[in-house]
Amino acid sequence: MNPFTVVHSAIFKPLVREFSKQAGQRKIRKVAPVAPFGVCFDFSTIGRTVTGLDLPTIELELEGGVKWTIYGGNSMVLVNKKVACLGFVDGGKEPRTSVVIGGHQLEDNLLEFDLVSSKLNFSSSLLLHDNARCSHFRS
Repeated sequence: MNPFTVVHSAIFKPLVREFSKQAGQRKIRKVAPVAPFGVCFDFSTIGRTVTGLDLPTIELELEGGVKWTIYGGNSMVLVNKKVACLGFVDGGKEPRTSVVIGGHQLEDNLLEFDLVSSKLNFSSSLLLHDNARCSHFRS
């Protein structure tokens, strides 16, 4: 399993460009990239919200027009105490598939596999739903 989302170069470059632009508007400072990531930021310049890090959201449009929104912490990887990197990796110009969603981006999302109809359903981040947190779990 890939820990981070791997995307075709044609997707990776505009993703990094737009994310960096929006991060800059929030005064989040870029730092030298740390392999295998293409863009990294000064962790101390990233704000916080009740759901985690205050970062631009990323919307991946999947087949059929379904959108998967990636929020805050699911988009970034803390590589050390000072540097956080966009958790997407350039898969090159000829990867096996265009997008392979990594485990880091799946955290805090509810996935439902319908084996009978061969469908996958998913929620938005569970951190956005007060009643879905572990402290609100009722058996």
